[in-house]
Amino acid sequence: MPGDTARWLNEHAHPLSSLTPGAPAEDLRPLGEALRGARIVGLGESTHGTGEFFRLKHRIVEFLVREEGFTTLAMEASQSAARALDAYVRYGAGSPERLVARLGFWTWRTREMVDLVEWLRGHNRGLPEERRIRFVGTDPQLCADSVEAVAAFLRRAVPGRAGLVSALDVLARARPGSLPDPDRALMRRAEEIARLVERSGPGDGADEALEHARILVRAADLAGADGVYAVRDRYMAEAVARLVDDDPGARVMVWAHNGHISKGTYGDQVPALGSGLRERYGDAYYALALLFGRGSFLARRGNDLRSPPVRHRIGTGFRSVEALLADALPGDYYADLRAAGSPAGAAPWLHAPHAQRSFGAGVQRFFYRLNTAPLVPAEDYDGIAFVARSTCSHLLPPTDG
Repeated sequence: MPGDTARWLNEHAHPLSSLTPGAPAEDLRPLGEALRGARIVGLGESTHGTGEFFRLKHRIVEFLVREEGFTTLAMEASQSAARALDAYVRYGAGSPERLVARLGFWTWRTREMVDLVEWLRGHNRGLPEERRIRFVGTDPQLCADSVEAVAAFLRRAVPGRAGLVSALDVLARARPGSLPDPDRALMRRAEEIARLVERSGPGDGADEALEHARILVRAADLAGADGVYAVRDRYMAEAVARLVDDDPGARVMVWAHNGHISKGTYGDQVPALGSGLRERYGDAYYALALLFGRGSFLARRGNDLRSPPVRHRIGTGFRSVEALLADALPGDYYADLRAAGSPAGAAPWLHAPHAQRSFGAGVQRFFYRLNTAPLVPAEDYDGIAFVARSTCSHLLPPTDG
């Protein structure tokens, strides 16, 4: 199979001349060709703490916005907090460092993410409203901004009912499944508040408050749900679907972990958000995984959500698909797995089971190097961008925001 992989990659892979944003885009044109007809592209990553993934995806976003007409960046980040960051991207309101830090996860509090956000703002500056790129969060959890926005609206519009929101204060920092709600009491309270906001009528920020109230309904469901991983991915897929269905001209870039953008399942057979998008939109959804050969990345150790991320290192190894890709072709490259002339008989490795390395925001303290997930390349992804060496992303200094 190594020889088969090398032959296929030498025929179909396209070297990446640079991972640096702002570099000439000629080497990305094969990706643009692969995305003709696609309305959604999933931009994955095998770790959340690799600087090269941030920079390459920044570069891909630049290309897709400028050359291919993509209109929206949807992040695996707080729906609630992302609304304020969208206001910065479109109108310049606020501080990008503080707004990025509020997205809910340490993984996005990086210099690389701020660089991307500032590029989006610079691109939008001077454009008419209808041509400005949007920034959208897809994850209902961590909804402090929505609790605050709905409470402020009710104090203005329905002061006698403003106290209702205090029951939802627990959602502000709740994690999926952290508030068991077998009787759905929290969910019903959130739905009651959303109906109240909706009945209040237009004006005085009602539309914005209603969007925040709907986020609270989803957050309450996720915080109290069993099977939280499936519920979370379903909500993230629905968030992307709303962007596409509400605007016939929308083309959406979805930034998330490889597990989420996959066309199949992850973990304990959890349907990934990408599987929902593929089922709904067919080949108009394109899943691009980002993998790396060797190097370092940031992640928390163990399950302590308060501990700072630290550097982890890993070699290429020899039992992963990453080892296969590194041995088959040196350097950084992109390969379209939908490429013509690659049926199962011609490229068995695309249709064979492999192990892919997979690291989230936190990893096992001692055994993270063994952390893999099953993979059949052509079934799980439509394309792969391979980076030979990974280095750690650069965390922002702490802020009070």
